[in-house]
Amino acid sequence: MTRKNTICLWYDGTALEAATFYAETFPDSVVSAVHRAPGDYPSGKQGDVLTVEFSVMGIPCLGLNGGPVFKHSEAFSFQVATDNQAETDRLWNAIVGNGGEESACGWCKDKWGLSWQITPRVLTTAISSPDRAAAKRAFEAMMGMRKIDIATIEAALKG
Repeated sequence: MTRKNTICLWYDGTALEAATFYAETFPDSVVSAVHRAPGDYPSGKQGDVLTVEFSVMGIPCLGLNGGPVFKHSEAFSFQVATDNQAETDRLWNAIVGNGGEESACGWCKDKWGLSWQITPRVLTTAISSPDRAAAKRAFEAMMGMRKIDIATIEAALKG
């Protein structure tokens, strides 16, 4: 690994499974290397997968099989900008349908506990609109959603 900055994500023995899922689900994502432990360690044995180098939509990541001590939280999430409802639905359904769970306002969690924001670009544009009344309507519409519905956001923008 030659990058100066890489996101390290902690897993309990499932780093390769997670990285493979991300590579199959998100564009511009790949598993680039799997490193096995050269000796025994607190949560594994020599030869077990210790780290996995991968990228998620071009962002370099390292999956570390560190054991059960630490869990993911909503304090960290990947925010994925989507271009249309089909892309929003595909990514949301892939995460939630693979053992994940829905949350509010475009957030969901994958089966490994990692949080994702599946955020249509229209929503980001709407809530930052210079027309503050339109932005508020779009924001209020979003607050009642789990997966973002673009048509509802666009209708709220128009009033």
